[in-house]
Amino acid sequence: MLVPPSVQHSPPDPVLATTLRRLRLEKRITQEELAHAVGLTTGSYARIERARSNPTWTTVLRLAEGLAMQPSELAAEVERDRAAEEP
Repeated sequence: MLVPPSVQHSPPDPVLATTLRRLRLEKRITQEELAHAVGLTTGSYARIERARSNPTWTTVLRLAEGLAMQPSELAAEVERDRAAEEP
């Protein structure tokens, strides 16, 4: 059975994953602490940070809050890291 393009899921974003890790480490927060603060299991958060799982929008909002930033600030950090990766 074919899945319509509007229902297909995009692959996890490796830049989001590395940005989350960088921000978490800058704030000296463990994966376990951040996961607990936003209502995820440590394993679920670890999969997001390793780009093995795509977070929902709600989870992204909670992660921004857990990192003490606005969602727009998190988005800006991701875009900054994405631009830095471009050759």
